[in-house]
Amino acid sequence: MNKLTGDHVSGYPRSSTGDPISEILKTTQTIAVVGLSGRSHRPSYGVAQYMQSVGYRIIPVNPEETEVLGEKSYARLEDIPESVDLVDVFRRSEFVPDIVESAIRIRAHGVWMQEGVIHTEAAERARTAGLFVIMDTCILKEHIKRFRLPAD
Repeated sequence: MNKLTGDHVSGYPRSSTGDPISEILKTTQTIAVVGLSGRSHRPSYGVAQYMQSVGYRIIPVNPEETEVLGEKSYARLEDIPESVDLVDVFRRSEFVPDIVESAIRIRAHGVWMQEGVIHTEAAERARTAGLFVIMDTCILKEHIKRFRLPAD
């Protein structure tokens, strides 16, 4: 099964182009990155740095950090004092159910699980609560595929 069909992308209305990922990336403004590390060699840092560089508001969620990429870090999603469009998950799959429950509580629009992060039961719980779900997919790669301008 293609990662961007079936259970991997769901709960989001199809656009006129038939590409829900493009619609998600176009309509998202604020991304809470759960597990964002302040260590620049970590994948979470590179992905968040890229997303920030192309205009997204990044909110770090990691109780071990105080600030990442110039943004205050929060211990939990529920501690964020503003609305969040998307919860991007850089944690092991066994932590996803609690993250999904938090995403539901803060009324996020969706949950994006990075490559290697898969939890079908939590994804179903999120969909049932009205959130769109993307699983086992890198947001940076998907953004570059759709919106990166070719170098001159």
